[in-house]
Amino acid sequence: MKFRCEREQLAEALGLASRIASGRVGALPALSGVRLQVKGDQLHLTSTDNDMSLQATLAIGGEKDGVALISAKLLNDIVRSLPEGKITVEAQVESLTVKSGRSQFTVPTYNAMDFPNVTPSTGPALSVSATELGEALRKVVRAASTDQMRIALTGVLMSGEDGSFRLVATDSYRLAVCDVPSIVVSSATRVLVPSKALGEVQRLLSGAKEAAIRLDENSVTFEVDGTQLTTRLLTNEYPTYKTLIQGTYPNNITVSREQLLDALRRARILARDQGPVRLHMSNNGLKVMAGTKDNDEFEEDIDAVYSGDELTIAFNSEYLAAGIDAIAGQDVIIKTSDPAKPAVVTGVGEHSEQYLYLLMPQRL
Repeated sequence: MKFRCEREQLAEALGLASRIASGRVGALPALSGVRLQVKGDQLHLTSTDNDMSLQATLAIGGEKDGVALISAKLLNDIVRSLPEGKITVEAQVESLTVKSGRSQFTVPTYNAMDFPNVTPSTGPALSVSATELGEALRKVVRAASTDQMRIALTGVLMSGEDGSFRLVATDSYRLAVCDVPSIVVSSATRVLVPSKALGEVQRLLSGAKEAAIRLDENSVTFEVDGTQLTTRLLTNEYPTYKTLIQGTYPNNITVSREQLLDALRRARILARDQGPVRLHMSNNGLKVMAGTKDNDEFEEDIDAVYSGDELTIAFNSEYLAAGIDAIAGQDVIIKTSDPAKPAVVTGVGEHSEQYLYLLMPQRL
């Protein structure tokens, strides 16, 4: 196997592949590798950790067809260390050589026969806007759990809901729900996709215009600009979430998104270890507080429009900042009913009803 290509072109693909390749201790060495296959003037890269896989196709100058399997991290580090310009990659029986200018690396390879068979999902392709899907994932994936003892909560629920494509994530302390009306799926669609995989999909979607989703019984594939990312679906039962969302919230405060984010950034200096930040809401506006009077204290007043009963409510500072950051637009609305009950954060404007972020309060 031998080919020539631009260093930047190969580095971008290897960056994605090395993130997918397994880094688990005790995993088969082949799973830490990237499979390189040259067919004519095309290079096919494949990496997998057996749960998630990536397949990318690059246009190259092919000189000799063949297959090689090499450590994804090692090859990625090598290619990124080289200067911009043309590089040549050539595989021998048990090694691979990378040349660029006067630099040359020769490193051992794995047995390509040990690499598992990787196949994308076989369902029909659903064309979607990469920008809209990427924005929905940005808003929702952040709320998924990372606790492997609660596998269902590490996934993002994707379903057909009222004619829209709905994404839902929760870690039991917060809940993010986003509807994408431009993506039409069957009301029978209901799948649970690992949030880790969707984090990688976000990277693929960045800068792209169009994407496609293929879904079958056991997996889902996202196709973006010649790259396919496939992940197994989670089979766990997702918790009922709709009952958490109240119909009405009598207390509403509208505040500048940027001013609130800046205040929260300062408050978190004292709200250590994800400690609480307190919001005092009244007709005088919003007061952001953190710390304690016995030790240290932070206060900042922000102009806001409020309707409801005067109250003080506390939230995990990190979770609240994440919810505010997810909102698009200049202003956000925080809706509450009681300092001991969940609050909802939404945007302001025409499409504000398409996304909400529900957050459990902390005890004062």
